[in-house]
Amino acid sequence: MDRTLLVRTPESIAFSYELAGVGSRFLAVGIDLLLQITAVIVLLVVSAAALPHIKLLLRSARLSGRAAFSLYEGLLIIVLFAILFGYFIAFEALWNGQTPGKRLIGIRVVRDGGYPIALIDSLIRNLIRVVEVGVGFYIASVISMLVSAHNKRLGDLAAGTIVVRDHPYETASLSRGWDTQVAQAGAPNFSARALSPAEVSLARRYVTRRVSLNGESARSLAAKIAATLRPKLGPAAATLDDDELLRRVAAGLEL
Repeated sequence: MDRTLLVRTPESIAFSYELAGVGSRFLAVGIDLLLQITAVIVLLVVSAAALPHIKLLLRSARLSGRAAFSLYEGLLIIVLFAILFGYFIAFEALWNGQTPGKRLIGIRVVRDGGYPIALIDSLIRNLIRVVEVGVGFYIASVISMLVSAHNKRLGDLAAGTIVVRDHPYETASLSRGWDTQVAQAGAPNFSARALSPAEVSLARRYVTRRVSLNGESARSLAAKIAATLRPKLGPAAATLDDDELLRRVAAGLEL
């Protein structure tokens, strides 16, 4: 099966992604599961140790023994659910499509068009995870990934997402490097705030893939993307070449 996915943006710019395989995805889930189990064990130990104090607190609220226990049990179930399923939603939303397991394995969740996932995307795909875990503990997910053209589990089909191999991109280090170069070169100052998140994402996707392209392909891709961004960046952007412009936009600098 071809694991390369070609995505064409509305600007007619094509990006290729390497789809994550079943093995790497389940290895990432395994790591996340170990972290979740650890968190659950810690929670149970702490709650058991604090149980006498919790009982006193609930009794002071004039709850009966049965009502107090039901309240305690209900809160514990809510926290356990948050650990088991809120874990994925929170990390994917805050870490740009990654959980600790995905980051260690080097994979990432993105939308079908290659853009970063939003909170609603993570919410949908991970609510479906509840069903997938309940149906034979991910057996339905494995079957779905094997028959899907893009290795999608049921949650991905519902949310319109894919899981791809990640190309490390360190915004902080890139930004630090460019800060030095800008100070030395006295480059013009203009703002990338006029760009939409999708346009900034386009620049970042170029930066992550430029190292795998030959010189002519990189120049051609940079020219296409830069041509769509320059009109929004003002005259100062014209003094930068295409590659420099995109790297600075990707780094989130005041350009």
